[in-house]
Amino acid sequence: MNNQRAMFASLLLALTVAACGRKESSDDTESAAPQSVASTNIAPVAPATGKVVVVELNSDAAGNYFKPSKFEVHRGDVIRFTLKSGVHNVHFLPDSNAGKSNLPAASDMLQLPDQTLDIPVNFAPGKYYFQCDPHAALGMVGHVEVED
Repeated sequence: MNNQRAMFASLLLALTVAACGRKESSDDTESAAPQSVASTNIAPVAPATGKVVVVELNSDAAGNYFKPSKFEVHRGDVIRFTLKSGVHNVHFLPDSNAGKSNLPAASDMLQLPDQTLDIPVNFAPGKYYFQCDPHAALGMVGHVEVED
C-alpha cells in the first residue's frame, strides 16, 4: 500500500512539474522573441518591433508589488513580467479598462523564480490598469500608459 502511495505521489509530482514548465529568460532583452498571449477581445497579436520593458513581480517584507508599478510603453514594445519572488499572475481586467480592446487574458500563475510572461503591446494609446488577482486587495496593482 505504501509503495502504491509513493508511486502515485511521484506521478503527481512529475505531472505538476511538467504542467508548470519553465521558460528560460534571456539576458539579451532587446532581441528576445516574445511569447504570444491570447487576447480576450479578438485582434491578432502583432509581432514586437520595439523595446522590452521588464516589470518584476515580488513578495517580500515590503509586501506584494510590481516593480515598477507605473510605466510607459509604445505600440510594438513588449512588457516582460518577470517573477522574482512569491506566486503571482497578471490580469488586465476588462471592467477596470472600460472601452479598451486587445486586452490579454489573465495569465496563469507564475511560480518559478525568473519565470516570465511577455505581453506584446498592441493596445490603443491610453492608460491601462493591471493587477495580481490574489494580491490586488493587498495593493499589488499597476498602471501602464501606452503611447503611439
